[in-house]
Amino acid sequence: MPIRCCKIPGMKFYVLLFIPFLLTNCMSLPLPRYIEQAQARANAPINVSGEGIDLEWLGNRIWQNECAGSVPGLVSWNAGEDFPSLGIGHFIWYPAGYKGPFDESFPTFVNYARAHGVSVPAIFNGPAPWPNKAAFLADRSGRADAMRRWLAAHVQLQTKYIILRSRAALPNMMQASRVPQAVQARYNALAATTQGLYCLVDYVNFKGEGIKPTERYKGQGWGLLQVLEEMRGYPQGRAATAEFSRAASAVLRRRVANSPAARGEKRWLAGWLNRCKTYQ
Repeated sequence: MPIRCCKIPGMKFYVLLFIPFLLTNCMSLPLPRYIEQAQARANAPINVSGEGIDLEWLGNRIWQNECAGSVPGLVSWNAGEDFPSLGIGHFIWYPAGYKGPFDESFPTFVNYARAHGVSVPAIFNGPAPWPNKAAFLADRSGRADAMRRWLAAHVQLQTKYIILRSRAALPNMMQASRVPQAVQARYNALAATTQGLYCLVDYVNFKGEGIKPTERYKGQGWGLLQVLEEMRGYPQGRAATAEFSRAASAVLRRRVANSPAARGEKRWLAGWLNRCKTYQ
């Protein structure tokens, strides 16, 4: 656009009259003060007492996505896996002697429950009681059903644990990011609302944190970290969840575009994008 100026009498400089141009371009930059303001609004510890967060809705939504909302799904053994998964978040529980590549989250949840004064059945002590899936399916002792009943009665406790695990992952994502302040500000804005927390925890269940170098196509990842980096600006409230939905869709489209043709990932894209619509 043309730049207009006016000379101030008696002074040897010009005042540029292009304030709209300046404001438009400056707002597109990562302003430190703007980031600080976003952090100040949402940088308090995540409230897991229930105040301001609908733990019942959030827990039931996670349960629906991970276990189809069913009680039998609370204790299951997925095809191709060497361990059972428990709870609304499919927490991993390793059998005795098994050393797997994933974070064994169920024993940590049991410790969390006990630390908060919740009575936990003795059947949850130690490693998983089944050495393999065949033994799990053949078990007629009623242990799995007893576990399911207890888990179904403590959905909010599991929800609080999932939220705290998500918060604990934030420093790792920041360390792996090229824009850690932006990642923190956007994460905290989302974590301030029930719908925003749903975005954060569901996407990790869906596509991971995005930290592992092995989870890349052509050097570009598709986890939560990449979605937070893809977000534009520092929106709050419903604007933040809408922008998260857009960014998640963009990241997954990019994954499909970068994926090896032999994998045929395009066939999954419509379903992935439908899931992203639930984040709005």
